[in-house]
Amino acid sequence: MRLRSLEARIVGFFLLLILLVQLAGFVTIRAGINENARAAVQTELQIGERVFRRLLDQNAQKLTTAARVLALDYGFRQAIGTNDKETIGSVLANHGARIGAAQTLLVSLDRHLISASELEPGAALEQSILGLVDAAERTGSATGIRLVDQHPYQIVLVPVKAPLTIGWVAMAFSIDQSLINDMRELSSLQVTILTRDKLQRWRIDVTTLSSSEATAVAAQLAAAPMTTVLPSMTMGSNEFSARSLPLAADEGHESIVVLQRSLSEAIAPYERLQLTLLLLTAGCTIAAIAISIFSARQITRPLRALTQTARRLGRGDYQGELEIRRYDEIGALSRAFESMRDDIARRELAISRLAYWDSLTDLPNRAQFINLLNSAIAEAATSATTCQILMLDLDRFKNVNDVLGHQFGDALLQQVAQRLRLQLAQSTYAVARLGGDEFVVLLPAASVGDALGLAARILKAMEQPISLEDQTVDLGAGIGVASYPQHGEDAEALLRCAEVAMYAAKKSGNEAVLYDPAIDRGSQVSLSLLGELRRAIDQDEFRLQVQPKVVLATGRVIGLEALIRWHHPVRGMVFPDEFIPFAEQTGFIRVLTRWVLEQSAVLCRDLSARGLHLKLSVNLSARDLLDQGLPQKFAEILKRHGVAPSSFCLEITESTIMDDPVRALQTLEGLHQMGVELAIDDFGTGYSSLAYLKRLPVDELKIDKSFVMNMEHDASDTQIVRSTIDLGHNMGLRVVAEGIESAAVWQLLTALGCDQGQGYFISRPMPAERFADWFAQWSAPGDAAALHRATATGLA
Repeated sequence: MRLRSLEARIVGFFLLLILLVQLAGFVTIRAGINENARAAVQTELQIGERVFRRLLDQNAQKLTTAARVLALDYGFRQAIGTNDKETIGSVLANHGARIGAAQTLLVSLDRHLISASELEPGAALEQSILGLVDAAERTGSATGIRLVDQHPYQIVLVPVKAPLTIGWVAMAFSIDQSLINDMRELSSLQVTILTRDKLQRWRIDVTTLSSSEATAVAAQLAAAPMTTVLPSMTMGSNEFSARSLPLAADEGHESIVVLQRSLSEAIAPYERLQLTLLLLTAGCTIAAIAISIFSARQITRPLRALTQTARRLGRGDYQGELEIRRYDEIGALSRAFESMRDDIARRELAISRLAYWDSLTDLPNRAQFINLLNSAIAEAATSATTCQILMLDLDRFKNVNDVLGHQFGDALLQQVAQRLRLQLAQSTYAVARLGGDEFVVLLPAASVGDALGLAARILKAMEQPISLEDQTVDLGAGIGVASYPQHGEDAEALLRCAEVAMYAAKKSGNEAVLYDPAIDRGSQVSLSLLGELRRAIDQDEFRLQVQPKVVLATGRVIGLEALIRWHHPVRGMVFPDEFIPFAEQTGFIRVLTRWVLEQSAVLCRDLSARGLHLKLSVNLSARDLLDQGLPQKFAEILKRHGVAPSSFCLEITESTIMDDPVRALQTLEGLHQMGVELAIDDFGTGYSSLAYLKRLPVDELKIDKSFVMNMEHDASDTQIVRSTIDLGHNMGLRVVAEGIESAAVWQLLTALGCDQGQGYFISRPMPAERFADWFAQWSAPGDAAALHRATATGLA
């Protein structure tokens, strides 16, 4: 039975439960026994104290009776009357010996003591007896316990009458071993009589303990405070509860009785009960283990069968039936397993179909094609042959989806798949759909010539229009060809090469293209450039440059155009023409635009702080205009740096507007509502219509530098510029000329009424941080100089 199995857990649980219950019962019983035993011992000690006192009283009564017999003896009384001391002594001696008195005396009326022995009583005994005479005269007799020579004696005193009192009979009895032995037999208590001297030392008189135990009692009494209930005493391996009661005391001496009861002896009967309980616990535990193992196996046996079934399901074996026929929860679980097995089998067939077959065209999908291609590559490697793949991508399929809808596009893809099947009907070639409008054909054990021939036939078949739902569609295709082992040794490499060749075929518009490594170098360079652009943003390699814009009539600097430069750590300064087109293709241009807007806002804020209130112009790309969130993002930038929207003029080209006029117009409207000015850049180089441009919310028209740079030598360029200026003014727009590279062009543009200009004649692009120094030294040429100086003082 494995330790982590369910069976072991069930057995362990029941065993632990039983042990915890038994342990709790055992601890509770043991605590109760110990508490009850101690309470019982204290009760025994209390009873023993009363028994001991009763024993002393009975002994006193017996002694008093014996003394009275002597006092009533006629001859004794006659001897007292005649003062016959010899007879008195003889009677006292005989009677005292008969009853076991330690001392028998006669006290005369004048308080003189007559002893039964030749020895006179000691002063302590005499004083004790005389002290009782006073009590006897009041009560008729007296008894008491007195210390005589540091030993307790029980003394009785009775009168001798004839008929008047003629004397007192006194008898002293030693409290000795016989008395405490009687106490031991009556109560089962250990009894010890001890006497303490003036130096507070305890001395053992008589005891029922052994000498070593009695010595231990005396030592522990010396260290404990004297109370009725003494602390527990330990003697050897036994623990005793003790109780003391005083016997007698005189000046400086004290005698006590210590009653003791062994706790070990009191608990001994209960310990036998505990042993019985332990044996019963062990027996119950063993029985519980056996029952738990049996129950656990009854529970886990069908579960193990279900586990084996689950393993078969995991291996894909859905055959066989479960043999568990029960009507409890496990039976319900078994039936659920059977239902699950059938459902999994059905779903696996469906999933397998979905995983390896295209549901739209009923062709193998990419995963299935890769399996087929790997098999073909393995066979070609074994037989030293080649295999080819053709990758086909339809032309204008996106337009079909956009215009006629995706349902029509799906039907079109089914028609294309059917045409491909017809082309491969008489061969062992396989066709698959990779996704979208991409198809691929596998030609095992075929040559490059076979592949190019099949590609030509497929292209010819694609030239025939497809008629669907009263619509006729002309489709073309681009086909790329890759060969094993020439172009790759695995499926992914061949597919990539075929895809590169296919895109090259679509761009060139030629027939099928066979993969060439030279085609792929451009892609690798592009990937490298994209990675470098991302690193450039992270490493702060871009720099902001500006080119001033002036009012041509006065020469006053009115604004700046923000330009981006890339300070490459290896190539040095990289100009926008080298990376902006690629950034637009990949969508990275949005990142660059946000960088330029951010840096331009910082520059605008810094110049305003110095009193230079200029308008910053920033170029937007087609992808920027497709971003419907651009107005909100730009507003956040302006708010972050505390710059007004009127401080910016965003420039757009005609071609960017025409890529998606609707979305571009929405973005421009959002920017215009913010208060940002808009300008059409490079006007005259695009293909836009004036009818559409008049709908745009623009404020400025920039004439492309290609018309401005050579206008002093080319009358046609001058006429174009003149017409553009008139057109812009008629539309209520500000006109700016780019590419001013000479004073003659400046003067000519001024004469034509152009509003503003920029170009190398005014200033080449410069780092943004150098603009303030340039502005301080700027001087407009010719007649504009004086007016510029007049206006510059107000801006500085």
